[in-house]
Amino acid sequence: MSDTVSSAGLPRPRRASRRGWLSIAALLAAVALAVGINVLADRFLSRARLDLTEQRLYTLSSGTRQVLSNLRDPITLRLFYSRRLGATVPVFGAYADRVREMLREYAAVSGGKIRLEFLEPEPFSEVEDRALAYGLQGVPVDQTGEQIFFGLAGVNLLDDERTIPFFQPERERFLEYDLTRLVFELSSPRRPVLGVLSSLPLNGDPRAMMMRVPGAGQPFAVMIQLRQFFTVRDVAADAQVIPADVQVMLVAHAQNLPDTALYALDQFVMRGGRLMALVDPHSESQASRPDPTGRPATDSSSNLDRLFRAWGIEAPRDKVVADQRGAWRVRSSPQDRVQGVDYVAWYNLQGDSLNRTDVASAELQQVTLASAGEVRRRDGAGVEMTPVLTSSAQSMLLDVARVREAPDPARILADFRADGQRRVLLARFRGALTTAFPEGPPALPEGTERAADMPAHVAATNGPTNLIVGNDADILEDRFWVRTQEFFGQSVATPISDNGALVTNLVDTLVGGDALISLRSRTESLRPFTLVEDMRRDAEAQYRQTERNLQTRLDQTERRLRDLRQGTGGANAGERAQAVITAEQRAEIDRAREEIVRTRQQLRAVQRDLRQGIEGLETWLRLLNIALVPALLTVAALVLAVLRARRRAAARV
Repeated sequence: MSDTVSSAGLPRPRRASRRGWLSIAALLAAVALAVGINVLADRFLSRARLDLTEQRLYTLSSGTRQVLSNLRDPITLRLFYSRRLGATVPVFGAYADRVREMLREYAAVSGGKIRLEFLEPEPFSEVEDRALAYGLQGVPVDQTGEQIFFGLAGVNLLDDERTIPFFQPERERFLEYDLTRLVFELSSPRRPVLGVLSSLPLNGDPRAMMMRVPGAGQPFAVMIQLRQFFTVRDVAADAQVIPADVQVMLVAHAQNLPDTALYALDQFVMRGGRLMALVDPHSESQASRPDPTGRPATDSSSNLDRLFRAWGIEAPRDKVVADQRGAWRVRSSPQDRVQGVDYVAWYNLQGDSLNRTDVASAELQQVTLASAGEVRRRDGAGVEMTPVLTSSAQSMLLDVARVREAPDPARILADFRADGQRRVLLARFRGALTTAFPEGPPALPEGTERAADMPAHVAATNGPTNLIVGNDADILEDRFWVRTQEFFGQSVATPISDNGALVTNLVDTLVGGDALISLRSRTESLRPFTLVEDMRRDAEAQYRQTERNLQTRLDQTERRLRDLRQGTGGANAGERAQAVITAEQRAEIDRAREEIVRTRQQLRAVQRDLRQGIEGLETWLRLLNIALVPALLTVAALVLAVLRARRRAAARV
């Protein structure tokens, strides 16, 4: 027998040594393989990403991908972030990580068109000067005055700049929208053109200005606001063609439009233009203004029925929606004893009446409407309707005649019976549309020539298009959303509702086209421990209740002491103030002090239980988060080792 094998079946030393060297070689080969895989992945799979978050937080929407794929020139995005902010407020640190990851995703999808720079502005540095030059917002963190930054500056090849002054965690749901809008504006730096067609004096009333009527004749506040963001161009009521450079049309209470103007609007939409149409069953704005002859308006309604019928939309003008939940308090008639009543035809929309997933309305507090009608999708229509403004369930329909001439708020309120239905007042519509003029351009009035720039007739849209339709043009009326005051000879408008912001946001989303319209709010990346928060709230409520009981007992004790003092001494105030405390009073004071001590002990016990319960739960959650994955891997390794040992044992047998 050789020295490697014993007759008694002892181990073979040379084979064991060879097996050890093979194990070491296999380990080195595994390390080399892992390194090689990482190098190859970094080289060929640098853009590959796997988003495992529940809400797909790091996955870009199709609208964003469309904007990035259409980039023709490079855009540089510079993120200015002070690490001290994340160290001081951890919420901002976590949010900064998400912003950086989102920006890297933008750069990866853009194919090199997005260039990123991550800068940290140190105090009194050139980077800080650049951040201030871009207009980014510096926030002091302490009394030394040192500023920290968390903003974004974007620049294109023409040195056009767009910024996000400061990333607020409250707006995290719209992070993708804000970033995509910034990129879109840098790719199309020209100010968008907004066409306006209306029978209301949106740009001011020259007649009222000539008559020097106080507060009259001025442009609507919403138009002043729109001109800050868009190039506004008036479109005549008899226009045959919408100008080619107009990107969005705002049609607000345009009355008795001729077929030529309706055809111009129809073809504008068929060619891909975006339309925001505001009709009205009863325009409070027009009713409060005299017509050109100085008489009250005889017809205060407007409609685009011919266009709406062809597009599958309904906006009835014989009914108005009354809503009691946000009704305005108005003065009743002098004959009534009650001087203030709820006028259910005028109301504020708040809370769930505003679409919280739509970028245009998600962050608004309230919107005010007056004598508004409902908006519906026609049965069988192929368009999709997404509500933006909705009435509450405390609503009903009223005949429009009840709000037109000398409305009686008290009588309307007395007859009000909510039917529990919620009604859409303003909505987005999306779908493929066909023309309302299948026969082609309408005949012109006698003596009118066809416009020289009349484009060819289009019978249908090239794919889905987007519209916004509302059945209340009074959303633009100043008195329903701003208060104007004279300040040293100048009129200062203070918003009381968010009507102007809503209109501006809606137009802004239309300017961005399908890409921006398709973006919706997302969930936040910071997901709190709901169980911990529930425990905290319950304990806090218990603590506050005990605290209120303590305060009540203190108040009662003080009253008892005052009563005891007032019940002793002489006949005047001076003698009562100098009275000696009796034994009965001393005993009462001692009992009150003991009661205060017991109550404070109860408060401390509630606080201790609150702290212990929350800290205990958080400790268990931390242990699970830290130890769970290693524990699972260890168990898996042990199971594999046992299975492997069994297979080897079976092979030997």
